[in-house]
Amino acid sequence: MLVSGNSEAIRAAKQATKTIPIVIVLAADPVATGIVDSLARPGGNITGLTRLTRELSGKRLELLKEAIPRISRLAVLWDADSASAAIAFKEYEAAARALKIPLQSLEVRSSNPDVEGAFQAAAKGRANALVTVRSAVLNRYPKQIADLAVKNRLPSMNEGSEYVEAGGLMSYSSNDADQFRRAAYFVDKILKGTKPADLPVEQPTRFEFVINLKTAKQIGLTIPPNVLVRADKVIK
Repeated sequence: MLVSGNSEAIRAAKQATKTIPIVIVLAADPVATGIVDSLARPGGNITGLTRLTRELSGKRLELLKEAIPRISRLAVLWDADSASAAIAFKEYEAAARALKIPLQSLEVRSSNPDVEGAFQAAAKGRANALVTVRSAVLNRYPKQIADLAVKNRLPSMNEGSEYVEAGGLMSYSSNDADQFRRAAYFVDKILKGTKPADLPVEQPTRFEFVINLKTAKQIGLTIPPNVLVRADKVIK
């Protein structure tokens, strides 16, 4: 059996085998990306959970706009070699357009992710807020991304709480630990004889809004009380 949260690895595994069970914990919509036939009836040898990471893109921008009403240009940091990150960028484009926020693309490449260069481009473009799209590549640099955001005084919205724990400003997402613990349920069921095709893909029922007040202080930002009171976790 294979358990994975990496969309590229899951696609490769799907191409490699139609029999070995695959349990997913996926950020992207597994139906839209062709991983499973449907959530209720996944079909084949794949099932698991979707984190609804992409579906929360608009909500993240709304929260960011509420926390920093003065946003005049939003930078989006993403891995241009990742298919799922490309989908995410388009969704942030649509959400930013709806909120009438100009958007700047900060692209990095998997082979040589120049994160520092991306922040230099954000400074030249006069971006005053940042969204980081999770990917296998950028997930290796949460501390560097957080430090550069603070250095450039960029309030950041992230797709996972680990970025906030590393020093990012805020995140809105499902709880990763809960999701992977729940993946063990699927592993147990399959090892006991249930076919993956007979286990519906599950969606999270709880989301976490995390704010790092220490980071807010470092960049000279005061989080409005009506936003702060909605946080599930506050890092001081």
